[in-house]
Amino acid sequence: MDRIVRPAALLRKRAAASGQAAEDVAAGFLAHRGLKVVERNFRVRGGEIDLICTDGRTLVFVEVRLRGSDKFGGAAASITPRKQQRIVLAARHWLSRHGNAFVDRDCRFDCVVMDAPDEARIEWIENAFLAD
Repeated sequence: MDRIVRPAALLRKRAAASGQAAEDVAAGFLAHRGLKVVERNFRVRGGEIDLICTDGRTLVFVEVRLRGSDKFGGAAASITPRKQQRIVLAARHWLSRHGNAFVDRDCRFDCVVMDAPDEARIEWIENAFLAD
């Protein structure tokens, strides 16, 4: 895990603004590690995907979570099976719209999570869950 610049400051913003700021941090974090952001904030009825990236020939659907503390399991624990289903639903919609350009690629679901107690950290969880 790498340190990031005080996401606790992100939490002082309104929820939508802090979520957008967390996505900006996550996009930069992933880009620094070689991923290319293809699309941000893809929404369909019933689901959304924060970041859609490519990692070499792999298409990566990324959920970004920011929490003010690690109580109750923190940011990672907040990505429930129901939330995972909604992300998978949105990914299927995205692939149905853009699939021809990515037909020969593998897909995976990653999470970038940030808990902001005293010292904020960012964690990238590759292959965080599967599409069932």
